[in-house]
Amino acid sequence: MNGLKPPKPIPIKERASILFLERGQLDVIDGAFVLVDVNGVRTVIPVGGFVCLMLEPGTRVSHMAVVLAARAGTLLIWVGEAGVRLYAAGQPGGARADRLLYQARLALDEDARLKVVRRMYALRFNEEPPARRSVDQLRGIEGARVREYYKLLAERHGVKWSARHYDPKDWDAADIVNRCLSSATASLYGLAEAAILAAGYAPAIGFLHTGKAQSFAYDIADIFKFETVVPEAFRVVAAVEQNRPLDGERILDPVASTRRRCRDAFRRTNLLAKLIPTIEDVLSAGGLSMPEAPEEAQPVAIIDEPGIGDAGHRT
Repeated sequence: MNGLKPPKPIPIKERASILFLERGQLDVIDGAFVLVDVNGVRTVIPVGGFVCLMLEPGTRVSHMAVVLAARAGTLLIWVGEAGVRLYAAGQPGGARADRLLYQARLALDEDARLKVVRRMYALRFNEEPPARRSVDQLRGIEGARVREYYKLLAERHGVKWSARHYDPKDWDAADIVNRCLSSATASLYGLAEAAILAAGYAPAIGFLHTGKAQSFAYDIADIFKFETVVPEAFRVVAAVEQNRPLDGERILDPVASTRRRCRDAFRRTNLLAKLIPTIEDVLSAGGLSMPEAPEEAQPVAIIDEPGIGDAGHRT
């Protein structure tokens, strides 16, 4: 690997979304990015073709594997079982100082922050938020609507529902619907974080969510949550509770099935092509201008270049 020219990262919109890996050694062998299991069986992973890799318990990573993932612009995320607890994440390409300053100015300016939150609300609910409401008030309104959405989806699919609740320290204590929802949203949060980093921003500087390492990732992911992953989780749970197949498939592992269906939903809704434009959209709503990048600034990690064909053309 020494002396090789770093590969040009594939634009996010042209990649597969996410891959969960567990119980194996990630390494680079004979120039290939591979997962080696306990029996020595190698599984080749096209690392540059994924937005992020979720590394579950039992996964070990070599230094060379981390180097290749960074060069390919693929985010590595170390998570707990089913991806519901984040322990650490890489940062492909590095954040941009001018974009970090821009994001921080928006978050620190009360008027600008409110404008950003109002734009996120409008995108999420397809309607303008109530006038003359603070960020805290909009957070309360949004929370009430989200709780109602969960209740309505449970009724629509015939799923038993009490509330959205789980303890990341005790995964097995949650009921099946909350486990599937947690796994589904974890996949979406991973994609949102990867897009934020690729665009040069910081996942921790949020607007509606604050105080967590992924606050901005939660902000962006929540815009798409109810049109992508949440319905899929309820469909899987409904099939399990009603003891019937789903799209011809008998559900043996609800969490794994939810992950696969979320992956398909990302592709069906063209989510990867929407994430970075949405990030720029909500930030521009703040009304502040981005500072000019100094000459020595690093470029954006993954440039969102136009493809050579239409949206259905695989390059």
